[in-house]
Amino acid sequence: MKIYTRGGDAGGTALFGGTRVSKHDPRVAAYGDVDELNACLGTVRAQGELSGDAIEILEHLQKDLFAIGARLADPAERIAGRVAKVAVTDADVQRLEDWIDRFEAELPPLQRFILPGGNRAGALLHLSRTVCRRAERSIVALGVDQVDAHLLAYVNRLSDLLFVLARAVNHRAGQPEVEW
Repeated sequence: MKIYTRGGDAGGTALFGGTRVSKHDPRVAAYGDVDELNACLGTVRAQGELSGDAIEILEHLQKDLFAIGARLADPAERIAGRVAKVAVTDADVQRLEDWIDRFEAELPPLQRFILPGGNRAGALLHLSRTVCRRAERSIVALGVDQVDAHLLAYVNRLSDLLFVLARAVNHRAGQPEVEW
């Protein structure tokens, strides 16, 4: 299979199921933002500054983001019911909350806003959080009735996890937080 199809040369693309839409369609923008977030997390993993648990979590998150992208590219839900790995459930949201609680337990309490930064991995996790928030806005713009509620909760919680993970990565590296 060739990487190029020429199908998008005129500015269109196909959703799952074959429906053709413009590349500026809000749904394409939403899964494009999710794809960008996935690439950001891959960049964090590539820094080589993370411990085993953070690497494993980021890899898990990247797989989840592929599932979310697939769900967003499937408005008719043609694959959602038959491909288990694209499901986003309460258990997935709970897993994010458990990770947040675990990392927060090793951090000093947050008293003020902090400036994004720290070491490379920490700073890139802060950047990833902002990309996640943009993806969330793009998904919400589709209409909350057009997107599975679990998916919305997952992306909302994911940005919280990325913030806490950025703090934890910096804390583990001995990087002080700069308060605003």
